[in-house]
Amino acid sequence: MDNKDFSGRKLTDVFKELEQARYSYEQENLISDRKLRNKTEKKKDKISKVSNISNIKPNKEKIKSVHKVKLSKKAIPISGGILLLLVIASVVIVTFSNSVMSKDSLASSDVISMNEDVEVDVEINRHRLNAHNIIVSNASLETVKEQVVEERDIPFETVEQQCSYLPKDEKTTIQKGEVGKKDVTVVKTYENGEFKEENILSETKTKDFLPEIITVGTSEFLAKIKAHLNDTLYLTSDSVLRKEASDTSDEVAKIEKYIDVKLLELPSEDWCKVSYDSIEGYLPTKVLTSAAATPTMPENNRIKKIKDKLNIEMPLNKPSGLTLKDYQKIFKDLPNDKNDVFEDNAKVFYEVEQEYKINGIFLASLGIHESSWATSQISKDKKNLFGYGSYDSTPYESSYDFDTYEEGIVLVAKVLTKYYINPPGTKIYDNETAVATYYNGSTLEAVNQRYASDEDWHQKVFSYMEMLYNRL
Repeated sequence: MDNKDFSGRKLTDVFKELEQARYSYEQENLISDRKLRNKTEKKKDKISKVSNISNIKPNKEKIKSVHKVKLSKKAIPISGGILLLLVIASVVIVTFSNSVMSKDSLASSDVISMNEDVEVDVEINRHRLNAHNIIVSNASLETVKEQVVEERDIPFETVEQQCSYLPKDEKTTIQKGEVGKKDVTVVKTYENGEFKEENILSETKTKDFLPEIITVGTSEFLAKIKAHLNDTLYLTSDSVLRKEASDTSDEVAKIEKYIDVKLLELPSEDWCKVSYDSIEGYLPTKVLTSAAATPTMPENNRIKKIKDKLNIEMPLNKPSGLTLKDYQKIFKDLPNDKNDVFEDNAKVFYEVEQEYKINGIFLASLGIHESSWATSQISKDKKNLFGYGSYDSTPYESSYDFDTYEEGIVLVAKVLTKYYINPPGTKIYDNETAVATYYNGSTLEAVNQRYASDEDWHQKVFSYMEMLYNRL
């Protein structure tokens, strides 16, 4: 077969040509079969010339039918003849009787001439291969292989490390992982454009991966109170801050219930290092909690700090830090406030504190003391809770008259701010400065010296302040 027959041709084209050749062959074979059946009886004398073949009889047990086949020197005129012979071999199996012709009998020119047409009995195999399906399925098949070099990722590893200062089972990534890189030489196989498989030939690493590092917490204490280092914790009972993590270590400070500390270290599950008012020391973990674990703690802490500031030496020119809700809570349902004067003016005391920078609880306590819980005649007739303007000789007549309790509260707040509780030159309300005519200090005792003739006045006022603060 000439090589030029396949130049520039695809395998699919060859299979298509074979399909056409098979069809032509089958048509010719049908015609040949019909001729053979008609000539069988007429030409037995010619077949008898072949002594080794003439006596062959079909085995009726194995052979279901016998056909005559004409052998010719002529080749079927198609390209790719050799491939055609393969197809013919898969379609027809020819059995020359139950014996095989010897090379000598076939080689003898006086028995059979290869230049003459010869007819022989042949066995047709009824269990033929389905050449049609084979040819059709392969006619459209196109297999392509290609070798490429690709850059591929190298997955990074994940490393876990135990951490005693994290809540148990909590994970934190302290180093992000990065994939590595490698060059991969690979042969890929495609059938009809669809990827089927690949064969890796070699790999070359170009970049190492960076492992991802994760810390896993082990602290049951932190898990219980839902806290972390540098969080604010609160004391659940009075305790002692110690120099070292031991019950026998030196005492650094005493800390009361509800007070907050900052968590610095956790050397063990029983002790932790904290900071309290810039002092560092150790506390037992059993006396600590957090806002997450005990939501009421921040509010208790706030009230505790406000109450801790209460003392007879506290400055009166500083706001109390109480909210409007705190004022309303303090003055609600006071047993001695029979006419609800102070409850109705709780907001006024709060707003005066914000506006004039004077402790509103001190101002209310002063009114309670001077008016005997708004039951004095001056208070009831003149809406004057403080007896403002009164002289010892003519207290009722000389006292100021107001349209509302609020007017008297505001005026007294201004007077105390301007003349009693601030040193000279202090900036106060309305861009004014304190005159300080009667200033002797900002405490109750200092005000007592110029405001009241009763030497125990400051202690009596303070007792009311304590009562009101404790209602928090």
